[in-house]
Amino acid sequence: MATSEHVVWARLLARLVDAGHLLVADQLAATLDAEIAELGLTADLLVVDASQLVLTSLRTVGNEQIDLVNSLGGRAYQLGEILAGTADDGTPVLWVPVLDGTDRIGVMRVGLGDPAGCGHVDDAELRGRLWIVASLMGHIVATKTVYSDRLRRWRSNGPISAPSELLWQLLPPRTFATDRLVVSAVLEPHDRVAGDAFDYNVDGELVDLAVFDAVGHDLQASITTALAITAVRNARRAGVEDLVAIAAHADGLIGGRPGPPQFATAILARLDVGTGQLTILNAGHPPPLLVRGGRVVKELGPPPRTPLGVRTPAGTDQPVTTEQLEPGDRLLFYSDGVVEARDRHGAFFGEERLVEMTEHAAASGLSAPETLRRLAAAVLEHQGGLLQDDATLLLAEWSADAYRRMYPGDVLR
Repeated sequence: MATSEHVVWARLLARLVDAGHLLVADQLAATLDAEIAELGLTADLLVVDASQLVLTSLRTVGNEQIDLVNSLGGRAYQLGEILAGTADDGTPVLWVPVLDGTDRIGVMRVGLGDPAGCGHVDDAELRGRLWIVASLMGHIVATKTVYSDRLRRWRSNGPISAPSELLWQLLPPRTFATDRLVVSAVLEPHDRVAGDAFDYNVDGELVDLAVFDAVGHDLQASITTALAITAVRNARRAGVEDLVAIAAHADGLIGGRPGPPQFATAILARLDVGTGQLTILNAGHPPPLLVRGGRVVKELGPPPRTPLGVRTPAGTDQPVTTEQLEPGDRLLFYSDGVVEARDRHGAFFGEERLVEMTEHAAASGLSAPETLRRLAAAVLEHQGGLLQDDATLLLAEWSADAYRRMYPGDVLR
């Protein structure tokens, strides 16, 4: 690539960073398209909805959607790779994953212009530069989502309930990764969830993982779960490291509310990514599954204590267990809404089916976020696309190559 072209790319990135300070959501794709035109390219941003079913174009202000499962753009999203295709007019197109850190935001559609130049789709340097541009736009989209109701609507693909609105405001990104760990989660039904939630925290070598499921399916359930998340975070941020003490803090905050008793089941876990030691406390929740060598080998954790919010008598034993992980191990956390989803004949989705699909995903080499997307889709399909209870899945993978499996298209690594 000529030096002058290097300068053009550097200028493009500088202009996008500078423009990003003042842009509103409606202007993101149009500004990207205008700036990249200097290179003879066109570009659009398409953001994924919370259920990961459709990709919505920002350049058309939400008026164009493509199916995530049955499209090349959706395939690029699923595999984390840059894929080449053609536009309706026969010109070459590259579909580039758009990430906020390691969380999948959507895809960038890049038109390469004259069909005679279609050889450019295999240009490694071009792909690397487009990966950088897409990553930058992912960060910008994420920052604009915080204060753009329209962008939130596009990403939720329609209105959501008030209880769901409350919980989504509290949740961390669906996917996070370091060089030794990937954490990914999904939550369905995204527009009506009212009691389920997930949380994680990463400080140095220590990673905290949690899933919650409050009793009920209304605003009170969301408030109970919000209190559980708040209590756990508040205790951690005050320097509390003991899981029993953290759970007790949640007991006090939830149980201290006036009115009818409320409670939430939960799994609280802490993983030392330096040693692989996992510590677990189970507060009345389905135990997580250990996936090793592509097989679910066992359930993890101690006998359950009472749910969060139900005070236990002083001196009551609250067992916490430890497990030594091996490199490549995966931990699957789930709520009862996953295995208790019923089809039209009343048959449960069941733990056996969950185990079978988890093992199949591992054997297929699917990344953690793509494994969960497909699991959630299977649960929804089992219950005719309309869940009667919340379903949460969280998958943590302790592996040095987990990022590469997520994003093999990252040509910079």
